[in-house]
Amino acid sequence: MKHAVSLTLTLFTLWLLLSGHFNTLLIALGVASSLVTVVLALRMEVIDHESHPLHLSRQLPRFWVFLSREIVLANLDVVRRILTPGKSFSPQLRRLPLPQRTELGQVIYANAITLTPGTVTVQLNTDSIRIHALSREAAEDLQTGRMAKAIPDNLEDKTS
Repeated sequence: MKHAVSLTLTLFTLWLLLSGHFNTLLIALGVASSLVTVVLALRMEVIDHESHPLHLSRQLPRFWVFLSREIVLANLDVVRRILTPGKSFSPQLRRLPLPQRTELGQVIYANAITLTPGTVTVQLNTDSIRIHALSREAAEDLQTGRMAKAIPDNLEDKTS
């Protein structure tokens, strides 16, 4: 039940931020659309600890800041490599250890790699991840495990 309430509040907040309108009719329509969406999700039985992970709520903003910074830096690196004449690209295909123990943590890690320009997750196994990087430096940065350590660490909490 707390996942449904949290999802309703999250959807309404997102709706309110995206609409930018604060008159009574539109706010009532936003509440109604959020409630209808959550009721449909409850009937489909898709609201659980993975679809709306409350236990990550405190740690995700810090991870989003980290990931946003990585995306900007990787964008600048790719642009620099494109604009630099010569051999600035050195494509790499590497297998990295997968330190996350839960499927949710593994998926967050794989998606974070793919969201970062110049790197993409090619294969995800239970104990390793195969990545493609446009440069040796990008592959080595992933190999240090810095991004893997930034993934929220309490993904085992499966309370509903």
